[in-house]
Amino acid sequence: MSPDPRALLRQLYDVAVARALPGRVLAAHLPPPPKGRTLVLGAGKAGGSMAQALEAAWPADAKLSGLVITRYGHVPPGYKPRRLQVVEAAHPVPDAAGLSASEKLLALTRGLTADDLVICLISGGGSALMSLPAPGLTLADKQAINRALLNSGAAIDEMNCVRKHLSAIKGGRLAAACAPARVLTLAISDVPGDDPAVIASGPTVADPTTCADALAICRRYKIELPSAARAGLASGAFETPKPGDFALAGHALVMLSTPQVSLEAAAAFAREQGIAAYILSDEIEGESRVVGGMHAALARAVVRRGEPFARPCVILSGGETTVTVNPTRPSGQGGRATEFLLGCALALQCEPGVYALAADTDGIDGVGPHAGALLTPSSLGRARALGLNPQALLDAHDSASFFAPLGDLLAPGPSFTNVNDFRALLIV
Repeated sequence: MSPDPRALLRQLYDVAVARALPGRVLAAHLPPPPKGRTLVLGAGKAGGSMAQALEAAWPADAKLSGLVITRYGHVPPGYKPRRLQVVEAAHPVPDAAGLSASEKLLALTRGLTADDLVICLISGGGSALMSLPAPGLTLADKQAINRALLNSGAAIDEMNCVRKHLSAIKGGRLAAACAPARVLTLAISDVPGDDPAVIASGPTVADPTTCADALAICRRYKIELPSAARAGLASGAFETPKPGDFALAGHALVMLSTPQVSLEAAAAFAREQGIAAYILSDEIEGESRVVGGMHAALARAVVRRGEPFARPCVILSGGETTVTVNPTRPSGQGGRATEFLLGCALALQCEPGVYALAADTDGIDGVGPHAGALLTPSSLGRARALGLNPQALLDAHDSASFFAPLGDLLAPGPSFTNVNDFRALLIV
């Protein structure tokens, strides 16, 4: 075992991220060039690195063109697209750059033939980056709805059900527009369960959800809808292509990277260091602070009773927790990873021997510059010595302001992949 628990936790995070990098996994799944042309379309936080890996692996003498949308600052350093166009846009709230790029991307599907191949590069974040409003809706409408969904506490599958039904490109519509060309989707999962219909709101796969489902979700979370959106959902005019749709026949999908595979890589690394490792689940959802408290309870059981695991050990989990924000109250700097950790810290109350790391594998937790943070048995004491009020910061969704003065924020920068939350409890 590493003598420094903090260093070991950071190594586990780095191993999990490295396992999901497109440069390691994409080339093996590329088909031979088709008789016709090859068009590359895509969107997501990993879009830049996926485009880079594809360009590097595709035969130099074979035709290749297309457009991929990624988040600002998420084009890998040194990558200069030669045959593909890579456009940067805003996430998690869409902007005009994403709208313009989405219009161009959809226009590229015109004139495709049965001899052509479309390779779609899809990863988490694509819902916001590939933003093309349904008829009658504006970018401002989509922005307002997106903000409301992000603050509502809705799960990612619920948010993306609404997003795809209010879109002219998601929910299978992009693949339908590519007909009669063959479509191969290469995806990196950032959602619990790895459902391709949820990843980036499933632009290339059939959608089993309905307009009625989307409308019910908006009612459940009190999401205000403009009249055009409400009418389109209520009438079914915004319905998406469904399983069995002929326009999607013969399409293929490959899951390049998943949260579970990254957790398994981290667990294997821990065992190489002589530490027992256990994976709780790659599908944990729920309110971040509550999930943090549940992880703390598990850690206390290990420390005090040696159950369900003996120490030293590492307990790993993934998934996507949520932070429910009151729109009438200002909230601070944070994200679901740091809110998880602060909830965990308050539940642990300086329990000796328990260390933790929580971070988003894309390198950014929410909208701040950090990916997450590290928690040690001394974190609460050090914070209180600085005059911080941990409970007040948690209530204000200002968890980053707890970890920043301690020097414990984790800010690696964009990772150029995205397999969702990574959480590790180290109990020594």
